[in-house]
Amino acid sequence: MILWLARSAMVTFYPRTERFPGLEDMPLDAYLARYKRECAPIMWLGFVLGTLFFHATPLFTVYIPLPAFMLSASTRERHAQRLTSHPFYYVRQPVFLVKMIAGLLWGSDPAVRDRLGLDPYPADPGTRRLA
Repeated sequence: MILWLARSAMVTFYPRTERFPGLEDMPLDAYLARYKRECAPIMWLGFVLGTLFFHATPLFTVYIPLPAFMLSASTRERHAQRLTSHPFYYVRQPVFLVKMIAGLLWGSDPAVRDRLGLDPYPADPGTRRLA
């Protein structure tokens, strides 16, 4: 369930546009499984709490008493924008963690990097790099 909620929040932050692919066009489920497996438990906890915070707070941003996944796409986008630009740090920060983790996948996508004029990343060697 949490992966479904996380997917919904992450796709809201990085939707498909005319110029760029969205997270829904990327292997998000495999990325989330790998992220959960490889990250520190405290990072996963922060990610889960940020995801739950995103879905629980539309009442305070768009004044609709529904979880974010039940909102229309435009209302959900407005909710996300209001959370990420909120004047209080403790409101922005939980959602920032979700957006950052989503951005790691989005920014590493070869199509996104090509449209930004960047070379694609080399293949991941699957080993831990210490240097």
